[in-house]
Amino acid sequence: MTSSFHQHSERSLAAAAGLTVFAAVMLLLVGFLDIFRGISAIVHDAVYVSTPDYIYKFSVAGWGWVHFFLGIAAVMVGVGLFKVSTWARVLGVGIAALLLIANFLFIPYYPLWSIVVIALCAFVIWALCVVRHDE
Repeated sequence: MTSSFHQHSERSLAAAAGLTVFAAVMLLLVGFLDIFRGISAIVHDAVYVSTPDYIYKFSVAGWGWVHFFLGIAAVMVGVGLFKVSTWARVLGVGIAALLLIANFLFIPYYPLWSIVVIALCAFVIWALCVVRHDE
């Protein structure tokens, strides 16, 4: 009975570590891509289509700054997730949620990529919330 419990525990820890690494890599990827999207919106805002009758209308350069700073935060938290600490998981869920919301609001400017990033952020949130890693 003890060996069965030990094997189950090892598999659970391996799954928890795998999901946390997945979330860390995805958050790093989304963070770097958001930094680049932010820079491109700040430097040359004519890259994105302007939607005239959009409720949440900001300048594209303003959206660029939002994506730039969220991208920096996502990269920092993604690096912290490799340590599998609780603070990094909590911040990871928070940053992924903020990225998800920002990309939802950015859909009229860049629809396909915003939907892809929303899906990636949802997977990051799922991966960080499903793991119950006890140290």
